[in-house]
Amino acid sequence: MVKHVEPDKILVKMPSLRAVKSFVAAAKYQNFTRAAEALCVTQAAISRQIRELEAALGVDLFKRAGRAVELTEAGTIFYDAAYLSFVNIAQAADRIKSAHSSKKVLTICCSPAFSALWLSRRLPDFFAANPEIDINVVTTENFLKMEPGVYPDVFINKVTDPREGYRSVPLFHDIIYPVCTPQFLAENPDINTLVGLSDTVLLNLSPYGRAQIAEHVDWSVWFAFYDMQLNKRPRTGKHLFNANDYNMLIQMVLSRQGVSLGWHHLVGPLVDQGLLVRPVEQEVIFKEKLHYLTYTEDKEDNDEFSRFRDWLLSSLS
Repeated sequence: MVKHVEPDKILVKMPSLRAVKSFVAAAKYQNFTRAAEALCVTQAAISRQIRELEAALGVDLFKRAGRAVELTEAGTIFYDAAYLSFVNIAQAADRIKSAHSSKKVLTICCSPAFSALWLSRRLPDFFAANPEIDINVVTTENFLKMEPGVYPDVFINKVTDPREGYRSVPLFHDIIYPVCTPQFLAENPDINTLVGLSDTVLLNLSPYGRAQIAEHVDWSVWFAFYDMQLNKRPRTGKHLFNANDYNMLIQMVLSRQGVSLGWHHLVGPLVDQGLLVRPVEQEVIFKEKLHYLTYTEDKEDNDEFSRFRDWLLSSLS
């Protein structure tokens, strides 16, 4: 006797994955033509798949205005769920492929500044010594809320209390001092004193959009350690530029637009190369505020992680 299986209600109700894939692309780019280019299909195919999906759901997913499209309320709800599902599927596929690949992969999560100013300079040495290991880098300023589907093996940040399933190794503490180019110092010799420094163009790291995991140090905080107040600067004086992108600030410093605070582990190599100089000798040291290497517990005895950890620690010594 043949045993019949009851229909799976979830799978039966599922719309066509091909149609959902077309919808997600169209919603992401808000343009059917760009969606078609991204999926390497025709624009007509995208339109047809979305019409079929709308018919299956019984609602309009887009408001159409010429070539541009905009999600309806129902479209927004469906996009959020569909995109998260595809992210999870893609992540699972990558992990499966990595597990059966000849190369092993470590996913590292750090700040954009650390990736650009520290990690990118040193990774060639790691790859040269470990050709069988690939590195994926995910950058964020908000380590407390990762994008859905992202599960790094390693974090490099200031989180003192590792999340469940992770362990931490202390790396280094912060040393913060002003930096500018030699040319900017030559053009503005008065900045070799704290008073002169406070009157020049200051490039300031703002806290906007940055996760408040540890203390935020900007020019006001830094000068306060030397009993100086920036709010007493004359309104007609040099400007104070604010940005929450540290890489942007360093690029502005390198193009001789002003003075920025430099975190030693990020700007030290630029100072050693003579690209940046310290206009004053004063610095602020936070020995109690450490950066950490945080890793998943299952990596404790993992060969790839052990080699990355040992390489990282040796690079800091």
